[in-house]
Amino acid sequence: MPVPFLSIVIPAHNEERRLPRTLEQVVAFVNQQSFDVEVLVVENGSRDSTLQIAQDYAARHPLLRVIHEPQPGKGRAVQKGMLAASGQYRFFADADFSMPVEQISRFIPPALDVPVAIGSREAPGAVRYNEPPYRHFTGRVFNTFIRLLVLPKLQDTQCGFKMFRADAALDLFPRQTLMGWSFDVELLYIASRRGYPIFEVPVPWYFNPESKVNVLRDSWRMFTDLLAIRRNGWQGKYE
Repeated sequence: MPVPFLSIVIPAHNEERRLPRTLEQVVAFVNQQSFDVEVLVVENGSRDSTLQIAQDYAARHPLLRVIHEPQPGKGRAVQKGMLAASGQYRFFADADFSMPVEQISRFIPPALDVPVAIGSREAPGAVRYNEPPYRHFTGRVFNTFIRLLVLPKLQDTQCGFKMFRADAALDLFPRQTLMGWSFDVELLYIASRRGYPIFEVPVPWYFNPESKVNVLRDSWRMFTDLLAIRRNGWQGKYE
């Protein structure tokens, strides 16, 4: 089997409502490409029919592979998928695909060839659609803490679309320690410490009212995670 040029990793926890539409979009995108693409759905700890839906799609589309991880945690699902992937470029995406799937082409050659590229809703040229003002405000407050504590140069670390070249993925993901919502901040912090340039790609982004982020609960958890990331860095745990 040839090594895929691109791997698309989709973490899926209790996504029976949104996953079918996403998979249809992703399969349509893949079928339009001239290079080999694999799609990995990592279902973890779902209490609904997410796993069965993913397996049914995989039965009809050989390009799609399903990984079952019994433990929940978005970071755990992404880590497992990115390390199981075999593509030269490895892109992970939220299951709701609030960014149009065609935008993936802007993260990979020939449009861009960098070890780490992240979707950004704040970089010049990005556009947010239908986002309530309070969500934007709380997101900016949290990003202020991120810039103060761990990543001073990045404007948007929480957009759920990120690409890692294979060599970077194999170096960074085994060092990941956080398995919840803040895992990608940790990964980007590790990448910056290890000298990888991080490129922010401005994207059009559509707010999804079914978002699973609880602003009050998850913001507090993310803040304590930032302190843990900073402490781990001081203690040399990422070296």
